Amino acid sequence: MAAKNAKISNVVIKRLPRYRRYLRELQKKGVEKISSKEFSELIGYTASQIRQDLNCFGGFGQQGYGYSVDGLYEEISTILGLDKQYTMVIVGAGSLGQAITKYTHAPARKGFRVRGVFEVNQDLIGTTLDGLPVYDFEELGTFVEKEEIDIGIICVDRDNAQDVADMLCVSGIKGIWNFAPTDIEVPKHIALENVSLTDSLHALAYHMNSLQKQHKK
Repeated sequence: MAAKNAKISNVVIKRLPRYRRYLRELQKKGVEKISSKEFSELIGYTASQIRQDLNCFGGFGQQGYGYSVDGLYEEISTILGLDKQYTMVIVGAGSLGQAITKYTHAPARKGFRVRGVFEVNQDLIGTTLDGLPVYDFEELGTFVEKEEIDIGIICVDRDNAQDVADMLCVSGIKGIWNFAPTDIEVPKHIALENVSLTDSLHALAYHMNSLQKQHKK
């Protein structure tokens, strides 16, 4: 079902994968339908918030029935673009790159296929990482263009992240998943997701201290 508005809040988009994940768990348990109230109790968002989020895409529930678990799972999958196949490359074979490679190359990541890892370290070039070939970084642009790679995953240091992003963009990449410890900039036609592990850790520290203060009252 098409979205009502062309511009959907990024906050809403970031909640969709969580909805989908919980719906998948319901499928495994054989649950066929669920109300917004029941979904609210399960996932932690208010029933109103859930309805508002889904209404951004046209709404999928029926009055007095609730939501079809299978139907809503498929609709959200389509909205997120998970009904398609994507090819990816990883740039950086250090400790972070190795961890991300193991995560993205897992069988559970259906629809996302890593085609190779790129590195400047001559000791790593020509080896394999979790079964994937490690190529010379100099081959990155040609590889992305020739193989029509969809997603570039950046796992390099902050000083080189923007240069890597620029090369990926020029080579025809469609989206970048950036794990470098700095935000990068890309042209408007390139999708970008900056992932900051430090920001997440600092947010956790805030919530811990906030809860401790409430507990002392």
